[in-house]
Amino acid sequence: MGVSTSRFALGILAASDQLPPACLDGLECLGELGLGGELRPVRGVLTAALVAVRCSRTLVLPSDNAEEAALVAGADLLPAQHLTELTAHLSGKERIVPVNRVPAQPKSSGEPDLCDVRGQHLGRRGVELASAGGHDLLMIGPPGCGKTMLAERLPGLLPPMTEAEALETACIYSVSRPGFEHCCWRMRPFRSPHHSASAVALVGGGSRVLPGEISLAHNGVLFLDELTEFDRRVLDQLREPLESGSITVSRASRSVVYPSRFQLVAAMNPCPCGYAGDPSGRCRCSSERQSRYQQRISGPLLDRIDLQIRIASVELTDLRFGSLPGESTDLVRQRVEGVSCPSIRPMRHAQCQDSD
Repeated sequence: MGVSTSRFALGILAASDQLPPACLDGLECLGELGLGGELRPVRGVLTAALVAVRCSRTLVLPSDNAEEAALVAGADLLPAQHLTELTAHLSGKERIVPVNRVPAQPKSSGEPDLCDVRGQHLGRRGVELASAGGHDLLMIGPPGCGKTMLAERLPGLLPPMTEAEALETACIYSVSRPGFEHCCWRMRPFRSPHHSASAVALVGGGSRVLPGEISLAHNGVLFLDELTEFDRRVLDQLREPLESGSITVSRASRSVVYPSRFQLVAAMNPCPCGYAGDPSGRCRCSSERQSRYQQRISGPLLDRIDLQIRIASVELTDLRFGSLPGESTDLVRQRVEGVSCPSIRPMRHAQCQDSD
């Protein structure tokens, strides 16, 4: 049966005098009703809970979606596992236990720490500047020099999300798939799609017009490793959301606008073999071949990336003996929060919209 079929079942029960019609006043029903009467979890419960609070309505929903909906302050929820449980509550025979609001979770102790990155002073400085200013970042360097490690540690340097930002991001995840993981809903997302990702996977779409990676990275970081290996037409899809902070996904007669205000962090090799400019002299790529390789990325996309830095390899002896541990994520974050300009990106988007 369909996504909101529980409301039809309650309507039939009320129309046949098996439930008092007045008990349905002020209710909004969400949930897929199984053939055995069980209420199955659905997508988009968090958005429904926000609307229910705004309209002062009580939301009937599957028990498996209850903790997700409880993220919304002031939500009046009626979670049930089975239709009989719900009807018993509505008829006054039994009472459904209310769901407490899910508290914000602290940062995970397993979050990657910037002190793990040895050497790479320029790269560390680059991610710090990108975090403080909300700048998009491109790191160019040979394989194994630490580009991915630096990118993975950038979200930990960003200021904590406000509750409004966290709920907005969580709503996107709620729509994208059932079984939303609410345990880390206050942490900034980090998305790293494979370079073989299609345009639909990156920007969204499909028969259900679901959000793509750029929307799942909303208020967080979108990391594109091996940037030159992505299809150029797929990369060019990033130009609109980088300017506007949103993406319009159209399929057949349906059109959906998803927020996509993310911080782009990309990494690439300087040439096909990866060692152009390396002191070892291992690169055998001609200048023409290097130029063709770098032209895989369009000029308009590169123009939208504020910071572009070249990172060199760190010698093994320096890693083992000559490089002391760098500053920790907590220490750098404190410095970032002292100078960060969180309004830079929203201002940029507003200016682009005004110019249109």
